[in-house]
Amino acid sequence: MSRISFDDIQVGDEIISARITVTESHIVGFAGITGDFNPLHMDDEFARENGFGCRIAHGMLGHSLSTGLRSKIDDWAILAFLETRRRFVGPILMGDTIHYRATVLETRPSQSKPDRGVVRVSMELVKQTGEVVQSGEDSFLVERLNEKG
Repeated sequence: MSRISFDDIQVGDEIISARITVTESHIVGFAGITGDFNPLHMDDEFARENGFGCRIAHGMLGHSLSTGLRSKIDDWAILAFLETRRRFVGPILMGDTIHYRATVLETRPSQSKPDRGVVRVSMELVKQTGEVVQSGEDSFLVERLNEKG
């Protein structure tokens, strides 16, 4: 597996991830792990009564699933996941298929450590309908493979 160096990542690069269909098992498992048994996630009738039609996935479940979706970002020589921010702008329903679109917003060489740099990307989590359900940014610390210090 080749690793992509910080210096090979360009502002404006666009990345599309693999997809996953959110299932009842995802929602129930996430509730069990986190202890978040909000009725919007666990009670079909409650979710219907509140305008969703069916139970919805936890916002953090969608975010968590997105971090595991395969993309070109997985080939970057990442040293650390530095920051993440998300706005939950629409529901993820059981049966929705999601993927993310990312765009490189900034690449900034480290001033204190010349063998690495920070890459900031915009992230949109998108349903099969094209609707954006989450938006935000992530920042990664990426190795400069040709600049060992």
